[in-house]
Amino acid sequence: MLTAYAAPALTAGAAGVVTGQQDLTVAACTSIAGTSAVVALLVGVWLQRGGRPRRWTTTAPLAALAVGLVIATAGAAALLGWFTAGWLPAHTPIPATPWLERLRIDLPVSAALATTIVTLRWRGTLTPPSADHQGMSTR
Repeated sequence: MLTAYAAPALTAGAAGVVTGQQDLTVAACTSIAGTSAVVALLVGVWLQRGGRPRRWTTTAPLAALAVGLVIATAGAAALLGWFTAGWLPAHTPIPATPWLERLRIDLPVSAALATTIVTLRWRGTLTPPSADHQGMSTR
């Protein structure tokens, strides 16, 4: 999870510094890296499910698994960003700011990247089932 926070914070933060975009520099350490870390944790825990992965997550084609999870997490993050950017200024003393508007993009993009990386790395750590475990005899 530390890598899921540090990598986007450093890359987006560096881009913000180089391009002189202070809002990007701030977002790099808050909404971008924070979303990435939370999504990486949630997706990793869900995939592993207490050390016993779901059978379909290990047998489904990797691309299909990654795309399905990205659609789910990025969709949820997009809804959260959209809701937060519109609801907070309308119902709280928090004013509408560019930072809140950034959530509509930062959250789903960060969620999609984190989900893709975690899914690919997780699947790469699985050992393929041996013939004995598939009901085939090696004799």
